[in-house]
Amino acid sequence: MSDWILYGANGYTGELAAREAVRRGLAPILAGRNAPALEALGRELGLPTRIFGLDDPAALRQGLAGAAAVLHCAGPFVRTSAPLVAACLAERAHYLDITGEIPVFEAVLARRRQEEAREAGVALLPGVGFDVVPSDCLAARLAAALPDATHLTLAFAADGGGLSRGTMKTMIESFPHAGAVRRGGRITPVPLGWKSRQLELGGKRRNIVTIPWGDISTAWHSTGIPDIEVYVGMPPSAGKRLRRMSPLLPLLGLGPVKRWLQRRVDRRAPGPTAEERGTARTYLWGEVRNPAGRTVTATLETPEGYAFTAVSAVVCVQKVLAGQVPPGSWTPSQAFGADFVDAIPGVTGSPPRPA
Repeated sequence: MSDWILYGANGYTGELAAREAVRRGLAPILAGRNAPALEALGRELGLPTRIFGLDDPAALRQGLAGAAAVLHCAGPFVRTSAPLVAACLAERAHYLDITGEIPVFEAVLARRRQEEAREAGVALLPGVGFDVVPSDCLAARLAAALPDATHLTLAFAADGGGLSRGTMKTMIESFPHAGAVRRGGRITPVPLGWKSRQLELGGKRRNIVTIPWGDISTAWHSTGIPDIEVYVGMPPSAGKRLRRMSPLLPLLGLGPVKRWLQRRVDRRAPGPTAEERGTARTYLWGEVRNPAGRTVTATLETPEGYAFTAVSAVVCVQKVLAGQVPPGSWTPSQAFGADFVDAIPGVTGSPPRPA
């Protein structure tokens, strides 16, 4: 297989992806800024390393020289994606990342980027992990089952697991922006915890709350459905705390406050333990509705989110390098089809059916 680079390999999810690649007999080049951590991991896994940052365009292009593809795992992607995408286009290397950030999806999937990718002969694939492979495939299945749908609702909840430091820092980086939905095809800001409802999910009655998940962007590109909401399982008390945070968002968006919060995150564990990743499960539910009021629903159950991401991201790299994705910028379901999620071990689900 052609040489490919795993950027941010020393991060929590990047290391999981590196180990998954080795398990599959692959040999990515481990890259990033942290030389000691990368070189130690490279020695352990028997993989080559390259040390370079993203702030010097010339050095960045030199770091990518000769690579057929890059799997980008170093967030917050709202700060790191754009320079790496530009360098990949210049070096004619395919670009994949594991973002869940709406602004990144909107930038990479924009018409201008699509045209640039086609001209360069490369594929741009944001969100090849848990953000947003399962939910994007679920949305595409539902849209196919009800082609005239105008409303899409997605929800997910996890039993077990937790957040990595990188995910928490990305959430902090998004301040002072709050929630988001899509209305009439446009991304529309809404307050934190804007809506809540009860839903049977994963065999439990759960409280779910709206969040600005990546599908607010990607599901529209994949399905064309103009009205989209995404929910996450959250106890009612946590939802109330979330809503009470809204007045604090301008303060949380200040640079010094963000840096203070991110320093506090650095004191936490890197992310879920191996045992937690192995035992946790995530449950997804989706519903589409057409103007006549007809509804169709479907579900998915997946492994824990970071475990899923490590496998999904590496499988996506393999498919891209095998020439299975044409040049352009794509969502996961556009690139690989709505049934791609079924290729990830441990995924089950129910097909779309009338509600």
